[in-house]
Amino acid sequence: MGAMTGATSWFDDWNAEALYKDDVTGCDDCSETSPIPKSGIICGPILRLINMDFKEKTYEGSVMMVVKGEENFPKIAYQQGPSLPSDNEDIEISEASFDGKLFHKDNLKNDDIWFYRYEIKLPMFNYEQMVKYSVDGRTEPHYRFFVPSFTQNSNVISYSCNGFSLSVDTSKFKGSLWYDVLKKHQYVHYHAILGGGDQIYSDNIKLHAPNFKAWLDTKDPIKKYNTHTTEETKEQVRQFYLEHYLNWYGYGHWYGSTPKSKTTQKCFVKSLACIPAINVWDDHDIIDGYGSYNDSFMKTENFLTVGRMAYRYYMLFQHHVSASKQDGDDFAYLKSKQWILGNEKGSPYIGERSHSVFSWLGPKMAMLGLDCRTERKLREIFSERSYSLIWERLENEVKVLKGGHLLLMLGIPIAYPRLVWLEWLFTSKLLAPIKYLSKKGIVANGFVNEFNGDVELLDDLNDHWCARHHKKERNYLVMKLQDIGAKYGVRITILSGDVHLASVGRFRAKRHRHHLIMSEEKEKENAKIIEEPTKDVRLMFNIIASAIVNTPPPDAMATLLQKRCRLHHFDAETDEDAVPIFTKEVDGIHKRKESCFMNKRNWSDIIPVENLLNNPQLSKELGVKVGDIVVPGIITEEQKLKTLENCDQTNSYPVTSGGLFTTIHVERDANQANSQTVSYGLPIPELEVTRERLSHTGIKHLNIT
Repeated sequence: MGAMTGATSWFDDWNAEALYKDDVTGCDDCSETSPIPKSGIICGPILRLINMDFKEKTYEGSVMMVVKGEENFPKIAYQQGPSLPSDNEDIEISEASFDGKLFHKDNLKNDDIWFYRYEIKLPMFNYEQMVKYSVDGRTEPHYRFFVPSFTQNSNVISYSCNGFSLSVDTSKFKGSLWYDVLKKHQYVHYHAILGGGDQIYSDNIKLHAPNFKAWLDTKDPIKKYNTHTTEETKEQVRQFYLEHYLNWYGYGHWYGSTPKSKTTQKCFVKSLACIPAINVWDDHDIIDGYGSYNDSFMKTENFLTVGRMAYRYYMLFQHHVSASKQDGDDFAYLKSKQWILGNEKGSPYIGERSHSVFSWLGPKMAMLGLDCRTERKLREIFSERSYSLIWERLENEVKVLKGGHLLLMLGIPIAYPRLVWLEWLFTSKLLAPIKYLSKKGIVANGFVNEFNGDVELLDDLNDHWCARHHKKERNYLVMKLQDIGAKYGVRITILSGDVHLASVGRFRAKRHRHHLIMSEEKEKENAKIIEEPTKDVRLMFNIIASAIVNTPPPDAMATLLQKRCRLHHFDAETDEDAVPIFTKEVDGIHKRKESCFMNKRNWSDIIPVENLLNNPQLSKELGVKVGDIVVPGIITEEQKLKTLENCDQTNSYPVTSGGLFTTIHVERDANQANSQTVSYGLPIPELEVTRERLSHTGIKHLNIT
């Protein structure tokens, strides 16, 4: 490894606005023709974060490159040095190359496709590092990523719904929120992207796999359910997922069902090259609603084929590993410490074990991504055995995380309004005549889906944790998270997406007890929790950031959700509600009635308070300091309070030295190419106490022990 000093050009000016202004293209420059060239590098570099070992002071990740045509092993060289200037004019910059290997070979329309994975294993120092790299001698301004110091917790992004639904007119969206991500990345230095599901929208398999499309169009249910999958159908499905991933991950290119439903998101591709990702998947990574249809339909051969092929390419492109036996790796990747593998029996449909992920993001910060899709059935998300494996691993990891934070990635929100009445309506026998006529195409075209003939929106409702099929499992999961967080003194924050709007759900200690039956000691304890949320062992936020690309729902949906947003009693000691963080419109002036739900495109970041205070530009933007009491929302002087007196104590939180600060970045105007966002902020205080055992008296709908 070589080194040099006095490299003044190392700290070059990375001006995202200048670099990417021509890449905010909407859909003007794309067509239905795939942009994949005949040969050469066709996808990558794509960065993936595996883990940070803060004891051994090592950083682990990978880079993936995909080459078409003749086997040609690209060389990736890198330089490693400090991310910011210091008083020392002479800086040391190390130079080396990443070791790579061919780990998968594929075929696209009779052309060979070669997948190369490069191991990133770097030492961590007492300062943040910048790693610049080149591919076959070619450098780009965005070919760089940042490694935190071994005392630093990471700055992370949370996003979901990274694509459009089939019939969306994408010309209505002139900007790109990935452009906004890149503009902020140049001074925030994001260490990881947490993909919460739907990193790719694959619903257009219904249009571009002819045999699968013909099967979906079959009206005779007996014929449909008894169709055998041919080798030709398997190959069409396989070719679709491979080409679809190469288009989206290689070029940001996507097209849907109409001439206006097409887009090129070049800033997404460049983000993949400069911020390492950790991903879990959701239904659109496969096909809309996968796992939430009845068992008999899920087990049809064609639908089994779709799930298994989607899994294969999800693992390749989003995790840089091959799940194909023909590659001769003997599934060595399964030995990685990052995985929490589920039930040994595997998924009943996909035929593989669920792949949840655990990674350290700092000495006092970790993440757990739950794979809530691989095992999913209409009435079960994880098997009891899978839960036991998850809890065993999690408790072993977080026992050293006291006073720290665990970020839990759940694709679908777990603290969200109930819509049981809609479930009842959509499954009512009263709708049977309309459903029958809709299936035949006589009336209400599109009212039922082309899969199993259920009402089109029912799969979305069945997906939700609050759906009637999942209530017991949901309450069990929340209870276990509360117990683990309290036992080890870890603040757990849940990150979710899926619903195409922004919100913040919340579990917290119950504030309101009847004064006649509450002891003086309990009353004092209750008052203390109100004033000191760092002592609330039941406080858990669910940050819902969705969608970074897809279209938001109409205002009527936000209004409906606000009306359904009531205070629930999770158990006798825990209340559940939503935080009124969106009290003002993006103009910062007009008030919103839908204070808990924002139906505009968005993404979120989570920044440790210590990093925020040490970042001049970021601290100036947010203007907060340790000790401030903040009312969630657009952070203004009016939102910052010196004490909790004369304020809404249930909706104010302190900025603490060991806390996090989460911001939901909401698109100001979808018709503007500058992609400006408005920031709605919320402090997340650390947990300063432990509780060996919590009471869950009064909890409803619980069946897993």
